[in-house]
Amino acid sequence: MVVFLAKRAGAGIVLVFVVTFLAFLLTYGADIPVARNILGPSAAESDVALLEARLGLDQPVLVQYWSWLTSAFGGDLGRSYFTSEPVSAAMASRLPVTMSVVVVGCALMLVISCVLGVWSAVRGGWLDTVLQWVTTLTYVLPTIVLGIVMVFVFAIWLRVLPAIGYTSLTESPGLWLASVILPALVLAIHGVAGLAAQVRGSLVDELGKEYVRTLRSRGLSEPSIVLKHALRNAASPALTVFSIQFITLFGSSLFIEKIFALPGYGTYTYNSVVQGDLPAMMGVTLFSVLLVVVINLLVDIANGWVNPKARVA
Repeated sequence: MVVFLAKRAGAGIVLVFVVTFLAFLLTYGADIPVARNILGPSAAESDVALLEARLGLDQPVLVQYWSWLTSAFGGDLGRSYFTSEPVSAAMASRLPVTMSVVVVGCALMLVISCVLGVWSAVRGGWLDTVLQWVTTLTYVLPTIVLGIVMVFVFAIWLRVLPAIGYTSLTESPGLWLASVILPALVLAIHGVAGLAAQVRGSLVDELGKEYVRTLRSRGLSEPSIVLKHALRNAASPALTVFSIQFITLFGSSLFIEKIFALPGYGTYTYNSVVQGDLPAMMGVTLFSVLLVVVINLLVDIANGWVNPKARVA
């Protein structure tokens, strides 16, 4: 198991270096007139050159990358070129908003998908067809349309949940849940289709195998066969799809934050790209690739626990 985790962690570290290096070449090496953008079009060339020297933009790209990398290892991701706010502090203040929505949304998606997938695989017939149509409809429905509908129903019509804004968990757990449940539900509904279909397909395959017939011949109850044996063996591919859905939902956070006016990571990323704020862009790139590595590592650990054969695969 240790060798299994070491290989996965090593591959993740290599991925971090490769992605951050390529991102650095595409940002700092792209000859973006950062100093000119900061000072404005009417600034003198001498002032522009002075600012470039102060920011280190006049150095070779490899030297700049090494300087950024060594600072990043120490937890210093630099400061925003436009607000002078430390990038690590800016991300730390916005990540709880996005992670709250994504984690709650993924929890809802996992529960709904497992219920629909198991129900569809076990019952079959017309119920299976209806559930597949429903999950497919939620998949093709655009996130922004679904979000607007949810706001109209629960915030404007029923008035049971706030339409916009965010309350931190430490300030009020109840208000925190009320502020994240709508955007989380929109994310969950959008991701249910793929995961429910994977759970259903894997479970149908498992229920048709020989060991299931053997368990039935021994007199085990159907819920015990499905939940304790077949579902566990079907969990491995579903976990892989779940990890992909988690990353997808995290990437979709920008649209959710725009709809519900949430001051989150997606909005910060968008503003950084629009402004050409290179330190902020590298900070969000580093965090994003680290998130992918960590999620994949956790899924590998879960797969190794659920299915020991995955450790050798």
